[in-house]
Amino acid sequence: MAVNPENDFAECLTIDELRIMWEPEAEGKIDSWDQIRPEWPDAKLRLYGPGVDSGTFDYFTETVNGEAQASRGDFTSSERDNVLVRGIAGDRSSLGYFGYSFFVENEDILKMVAIDGGNGCVFPSDETINNGTYAPLSRPLFIYVSMEAWEQQQVKDFVSFYVSYDRAALLRDLGFVPFPQVVHELVLDRFERGLTGSIFGGESPQKGTVEEILSANQ
Repeated sequence: MAVNPENDFAECLTIDELRIMWEPEAEGKIDSWDQIRPEWPDAKLRLYGPGVDSGTFDYFTETVNGEAQASRGDFTSSERDNVLVRGIAGDRSSLGYFGYSFFVENEDILKMVAIDGGNGCVFPSDETINNGTYAPLSRPLFIYVSMEAWEQQQVKDFVSFYVSYDRAALLRDLGFVPFPQVVHELVLDRFERGLTGSIFGGESPQKGTVEEILSANQ
């Protein structure tokens, strides 16, 4: 979450406050900062976010509003994060969200907002994203391979290359936060053994960091 650098009051937002801003019912009704907190100024609230075809939009709306794609429609949207960055940087009354890497690349023209997911205000960083404290607005990305494909050597070679920790620098160049080396090794071990099923979703998703869940299921 980011605001214009001249915003001197929005230091941290709760998930409930994000919902008040972004839920479908907010459209045409929640349009001022003091509607979020009375002590905040009576200033126009202008929102920026990814377009509806974005996976970030799906995740944000499901996490904040309880249903993917459920969102107010009167916000400035774009599939290009750089458009959102420029919009927020040029709008004193703005607030928006996009991938963490785009903030890092533009921290000289944006102000980061901490998120309180129930355990206090936390800013995103490589550390807080990996240790699970920047919750619930951080997420791992998954790759799925069928057992039929797994039996093909070229698929094994590609996936081994894809999940190897040697690719960490490339992941960062592409705008992702690499996991610690031990996580890459645990993922690779699980793949090489041909273990099936998900330990992160389904009817009984396990709790903890990615490293904790993988370590408990070796």
